[in-house]
Amino acid sequence: FEEGRSLAQISHPSVVSVLNFFRENETVYMVMNFLQGETLQDFIVTARDLKRDKVFRESTIRSLFDEILRGLRIVHQHKMLHLDIKPANIFITNENKAVLLDFGAAREVLSKEGNFIRPMYTPGFAAPEMYRRDGTLGPWTDIYAIGACIYACMQGYPPNDAPQRIDKDRLALSLSRLRNVYSDNLIEVTEWCMSLDPLSRPQSVFALQKELSRETERRYTKLSFSERLKLQLENLTTSAKA
Repeated sequence: FEEGRSLAQISHPSVVSVLNFFRENETVYMVMNFLQGETLQDFIVTARDLKRDKVFRESTIRSLFDEILRGLRIVHQHKMLHLDIKPANIFITNENKAVLLDFGAAREVLSKEGNFIRPMYTPGFAAPEMYRRDGTLGPWTDIYAIGACIYACMQGYPPNDAPQRIDKDRLALSLSRLRNVYSDNLIEVTEWCMSLDPLSRPQSVFALQKELSRETERRYTKLSFSERLKLQLENLTTSAKA
């Protein structure tokens, strides 16, 4: 219930608005505003099926996560964690806005026994600590998921889930194959976010934003992320038909 109250206080264009919240049948329900558009997952599938070297241009990826990180930073400032960031929960509206959706997992509450109730997680995007009962969750947990989303935007599919990576980590090898496609900075940032050790990741959204802003390939344009993405997909589709 307190999570619903906290989310209702957040007003940011990159965070879905909670219009109301209530408890019924021992369950807390949140009413969120209706959005029209497509998820980032939809765009990834469309771009991947065109079979280009780049699923998305680097400038497109950076523009998207600039918007999403601004919203996520506000969420963290309200002492909340999203805990289920993935392409299916990033929405591109018809008004050309990138919006973080589905805060159903955004609750880390104490049970009567004093133990944390763990949310459901999505393999590939869930940080290692989410699989452990004694794992400490924090901003670094959402940042791992952001890194996994960037990975999906570059590769066209999710990374291996955390337990697989702990057993045999192929992340560096997978990313090394993209070094002639994306900048070293973007690849290194992705690896940083997806470190298996929580303390080795960015400890705050601000730290990640600062590093992402160091890139040298940004195309200074007034186009929003969504406008740039749609234009890219239209161009790819046209060239594929040619």
